This record gives sequence, C-alpha cells and structure tokens, in this order.
Amino acid sequence: MSYWKLYYHIAWATYDRLPLIDAGSEGVIARTLHSKAKELGCYIHTLGMVEEHLHVAATIPPTLALAKVVGEMKGCSSHAVNHVRPPTQRVFKWQDGYGVVSFGERSLPAITVYVRNQKRHHAGGTTNPLFERIDAGLQCRSPR
Repeated sequence: MSYWKLYYHIAWATYDRLPLIDAGSEGVIARTLHSKAKELGCYIHTLGMVEEHLHVAATIPPTLALAKVVGEMKGCSSHAVNHVRPPTQRVFKWQDGYGVVSFGERSLPAITVYVRNQKRHHAGGTTNPLFERIDAGLQCRSPR
C-alpha cells in the first residue's frame, strides 16, 4: 500500500439553488454520504449544510477519481432523500458541478470547524469566499 494523505473541501448546491435542504433531509443526506464514503473507501471528517448547498471535508484515496466520488455521493443522497420525502414535496436534486479545494493536514482542524459551522457562517456573513465557490464564477449565497 502506498502512503498518502489527501484532504478535500468540497461544496455543491441544490438544483437552481432552491432551499431544498430542511431538517428532515439533512439527516438523510448525512447518513447516506457517510455510508457511501465508507463503501468507496473514503472518509468524511465533517459535513455542513444550509438550505441550498452543503460542504464536506473528506479524505479520498488517490485510487479514486474525485469527480466519480462526488457524482456517486450526489446521486445516492438525492435518491435517498426522494425516497423519504412525501409525494407532495418538490423532487430533491443537486445542481450540476461542484467546487473543491485541497488542503494540508495542518489545516484540517480549521477546515472542519468551518464546514461544521456553515449555518452560523451564512447567517452571520462570515463565509470564506475561497470555500464557497461551487461553479465557475458563482458562489454560495448567504441567506439575508
């Protein structure tokens, strides 16, 4: 086995940035992402969500393509949410694309705190623009 330590801060948004992540879907998303990460051989250090996007601090082995991991996580989590949502609620789906920043092991404690406290950062306007990029030219929005 080769030696590696790879850390990623990944963010992706709901379809059309709709406020689809509620208290009920948050738990489903978190459980599903942790389960999928374990299945793939990845490790999620922490998750953070607001109504229209989420952040993940993760370790992903070099044998896996980052795009494949994110695609599988997005697919399984939207599938899981849609299976527990009442039929009267809007279909849950993710927007295409994602943002990712790699970081070193020394930054892991600060990144996990930032990811875990997404609700507070967005409510208080203390987000870090580097970590809020999701797709070309667009950033996550702070609800105000």
